[in-house]
Amino acid sequence: MTHPEAVTPAPAPDGSFAALGLPEAVLRTLDRLGVREPFPIQAATLPDALRGRHVLGRGRTGSGKTLAFGLPLLTRTAGRWAEPRQPLALVLVPTRELAQQVTQALEPYAEALRLRMATVVGGLSVSRQIAALRQGAEVVVATPGRLHDLVERNACTLGRVRITVLDEADQMCDLGFLPQVSGLLAQVRPEGQRMLFSATLDGDVGQLVRDHLHDPVVHSVDPAGAAVAGMEHHLLVVHGPDRYAVTTEIAARDGRVLLFLETRHAVDRLTRHLRASGVRAGALHSGKSQPQRTRTLAQFKEGGITVLVATDVAARGLHVDDLDLVVNVDPPADAKDYVHRAGRTARAGASGRVVTLVASGGRRETLRMLAEAGIRATVTPVRSGEAELTRITGAKAPSGVPLDGGPAAPRPKNVNEPFRGLGTSKGAPRGGGSGGRTRKAGEARKLAEARRAAQVRRGG
Repeated sequence: MTHPEAVTPAPAPDGSFAALGLPEAVLRTLDRLGVREPFPIQAATLPDALRGRHVLGRGRTGSGKTLAFGLPLLTRTAGRWAEPRQPLALVLVPTRELAQQVTQALEPYAEALRLRMATVVGGLSVSRQIAALRQGAEVVVATPGRLHDLVERNACTLGRVRITVLDEADQMCDLGFLPQVSGLLAQVRPEGQRMLFSATLDGDVGQLVRDHLHDPVVHSVDPAGAAVAGMEHHLLVVHGPDRYAVTTEIAARDGRVLLFLETRHAVDRLTRHLRASGVRAGALHSGKSQPQRTRTLAQFKEGGITVLVATDVAARGLHVDDLDLVVNVDPPADAKDYVHRAGRTARAGASGRVVTLVASGGRRETLRMLAEAGIRATVTPVRSGEAELTRITGAKAPSGVPLDGGPAAPRPKNVNEPFRGLGTSKGAPRGGGSGGRTRKAGEARKLAEARRAAQVRRGG
């Protein structure tokens, strides 16, 4: 391939999708859904994508990338009819949740253009997906693993695919899907159009670009880091044992909040504790079945629960209106993970706050990670019950009335008793003195080891 063209800034949108060359059916649907003006990534990429150019698009999560690739894909596919098991356009994404959200976002426009869509992901009925492909679908949105499986079964062939999109390509590479993605791309029409969109364009993504994109035009409308207008970043230095109460009070705030933890076990324990404290919380991680995950996400979006406690499975693809607070109860492993966690708030021009809890011993390492992400965070020591914690996060005391009919969460004799699973372990030393220093050093070492492991996985 030739080298990509120099990164081009987004042209100033003139306030009109019509000026970008979209068909009337799409324009009517945009108007009906209240989508009036293109976001910068859309205004930048739509003209090239509609002309069939190979496109490399970088825009932060929540910047409007789905319509930036989806509207050209649908427009250029309109008027064609797919034979059974032979889609004409393909969107590859890293997770089931993102696949479902991409499908939901594009379905109104596909219906307006009389195009059929199918979603092909793991964790859901494979027989239903095979049936949908057999009936014929012009556009398939898929995760690499399940699509690879169906291709191996001859339930789907990609030889007629003329337009291929890779969304969140860096995450697919991070999850180890590079061989499968490359294998699938090798089966689509070689003269077809390829578009790759992601918040970052580095690491193994470069290999995909070199092997599968030809003379791509590059559009980058956001900084490579997570510095976004309208997004505040706070580093709250918490006394280790007090993390129990601090996290609970933040979760009890008015309004929705997304809490990130490192492990599934910690997610489940915190969720049980919050519900026993009267906080409407739900758990989301890879150990949950797909129906459970779908139901929990729907409850969070619709207000049935106000707190989503999650591992990084929720860091991609999740879009919730009016989510103005994301809390890293456990700091992310590296800058890239921070960017994608932070991208759950301040979406589509809205404002939001990202809060990271850290013990004093892990403060320096976390600040270094934030600097790599291009972030300047406000550092504030806090304790539970303090006005400063409420000012930053809206924290308040929970009702204490259990939601599931069980006993109320026990209040420790010492209000600073640690919550097991939030960076502490049974028998770990507490308080000041050498025990406190040992715990702080251990937390800092754990964070540093996690970051090094992430760098190794990503070829850093």
